[in-house]
Amino acid sequence: MATTVKKGPRTTVRAQAKRRSKDASSWKLRPSGGLQIVQSPALAKLDWLVHGFSTRLGGVSQLGPPDSNLRTSTKAERVLNLGFTDWDSRDNVSENRKRFLTAIGAGAMRVVTLRQVHSDIVHQISLSNPNAGAEAPKGDALLTRERGVLLAIQTADCIPILLVDTKRKAVAAIHAGWRGTLQRIAAKTLGRMQMEFGSQPTDVIAALGPGIGRCCYEVGHDVAGQFEAKFANARQWFEGPFDRVASGDNDPNWLPWLTMKPPGHAPPPERVHLDLIAANRSILMEAGVAAESISASGFCTACRTDLFFSYRRERTTGRLMTAIGIL
Repeated sequence: MATTVKKGPRTTVRAQAKRRSKDASSWKLRPSGGLQIVQSPALAKLDWLVHGFSTRLGGVSQLGPPDSNLRTSTKAERVLNLGFTDWDSRDNVSENRKRFLTAIGAGAMRVVTLRQVHSDIVHQISLSNPNAGAEAPKGDALLTRERGVLLAIQTADCIPILLVDTKRKAVAAIHAGWRGTLQRIAAKTLGRMQMEFGSQPTDVIAALGPGIGRCCYEVGHDVAGQFEAKFANARQWFEGPFDRVASGDNDPNWLPWLTMKPPGHAPPPERVHLDLIAANRSILMEAGVAAESISASGFCTACRTDLFFSYRRERTTGRLMTAIGIL
């Protein structure tokens, strides 16, 4: 890690780009049961494990009928919405979930979900744990060693992360938006695996699924400033004038005094692009996971709305599901 920092941000950015390209070339879409499922090649090799990242294709939900404002298209779209949203019915979502679970080979497993709140709260699921059968708990990460339990989280731009301890056969599913990333939820989940199961970071494989990429994820001072305050290497995860934006030097409240333009005519504040994949990769590596044991799908949800849901791109949209369990 120290050597990478000494080489400077440019070397790090090139290394990240090379790694993203390598990841993207190995992850594939897999047709199953009329759906298209994304899987991690590293996790797919483990015969005791079931996992999958959903796409929007192949469901029964109708997004954007011609007489609605849900989409700008003139035709209704049938999608695999896996979240209970305002525009969709519970029957549709239940059918979609049934199709998704069947497609990944988890139709008989007990599904555990969360009421996600963009936190760093981690829940362990066991047979004696009431969370395994009660109302979904609030939090953003789940972990277990129980067979027959499927951990599931939902996203529509945030980064879904799966952790697998290959020696102790323990698994975790993590929902990491910018708030969760800022709170190091991936590292905290790994720490919980160490505490509960004796997991060693060197035995862990991490798979980062489809989420919004640096290419599409613009943020302002409120986000950049918080990352700068918490991470010494934060600028490596941003593209654009990070120092100015993070410090608030482009604050529109005083910018007119510099530009000499009348109120209401000042240029908008500068923004930067945040790479949540690079940030979470770095957080996991700092926690002890080997670089070669971390891979990302290479899919940007905002770029590929033909395949995935993107809240930032579409606003009214569906929810993807990421699931993992031990057979």
